[in-house]
Amino acid sequence: MVDDEPNILASLKRLLRRDAYHVLTAGSGQEGLDILASHAVDVIVSDQRMPGMLGADFLRKAKLLYPQTIRIMLSGFTELQAVTDAVNEGAIFKFLTKPWEDHQLREHIAEAFRLKGIDDDNARLNAQLRVANQALETANAAMQALVSQQQHQISRDEISLGIARELLQFLPLPVIGLDEDGMIAFINAAAENLFERGAALLGNEAMLVLPQLFDGPGAPCLAAIDGQAYAVAVHPMGVRSRSRGSLVTLSRHGTAV
Repeated sequence: MVDDEPNILASLKRLLRRDAYHVLTAGSGQEGLDILASHAVDVIVSDQRMPGMLGADFLRKAKLLYPQTIRIMLSGFTELQAVTDAVNEGAIFKFLTKPWEDHQLREHIAEAFRLKGIDDDNARLNAQLRVANQALETANAAMQALVSQQQHQISRDEISLGIARELLQFLPLPVIGLDEDGMIAFINAAAENLFERGAALLGNEAMLVLPQLFDGPGAPCLAAIDGQAYAVAVHPMGVRSRSRGSLVTLSRHGTAV
């Protein structure tokens, strides 16, 4: 409450006592600014005609320095131009004439506090939204970095796989790759040349289409192919990599049979 007449301030404090507001009073615009500098104030009610600083000027400064406050002016009809200018500038929320009606003044002040509560809620929600957006941006950045890292790893794995397949393909040693279920998933060029059916073996169960290579599940053995003895070795995969299945290699053993 800002008014240069102490009896007006006392009257306003008595009027608002029943509403449980914490009322601070100032006798001039400068005193009002001093109070605003040291206290958190929600609603300002100021008289217009005061020595040293008019109410409209005080409220303009209050708006500039403390825009979150809700500002109300008390004035007489003779000062309508100054009030109109302040309203147009957004410096005041309500204008009430002197002498005021108690009920009307209390209602307008209550409305000002309701508006202040809405403004505070909006500010809080906006702050929460900014925090949430920042967290989302951080999460997106982390996700993009992870995806980029995974894509880079996939690219490296594909290159490594391509190199490994090419090495296996051109090895002079016959090599057959089996998946986890024992199905033939890979045959290199040497194995295709060794077996008449060659690539037609792909997708078939090795134990059924090449039974001569296996003497018990996964056990090394000797196999005769086109009169030549071959040592058959089964190498489980996944010991040093994420691969699954096994590789079957055939190497010449002794002389032809």
